[in-house]
Amino acid sequence: MPYDNRNDLPDNVRHVLPAHAQDIYQQAFNSAWSQYKDADDRRGDESREEVAHKVAWSAVKKEYEKGDDDKWHPKR
Repeated sequence: MPYDNRNDLPDNVRHVLPAHAQDIYQQAFNSAWSQYKDADDRRGDESREEVAHKVAWSAVKKEYEKGDDDKWHPKR
């Protein structure tokens, strides 16, 4: 289930990530959703949705990090 816009993202993404990070998450999720549609393309027995969420969080963590204030900030 690809996300059409930021408002469609899960609450745990919308309520913790800044807008730009949400955009990264959405784009990475949608890309992974397409890329891993076949079970043979995924490792183990993870669902397509699980893999897409993992890919999306990984993409966010490449550009953002969680600060001491428990908020997500761009990496320097």
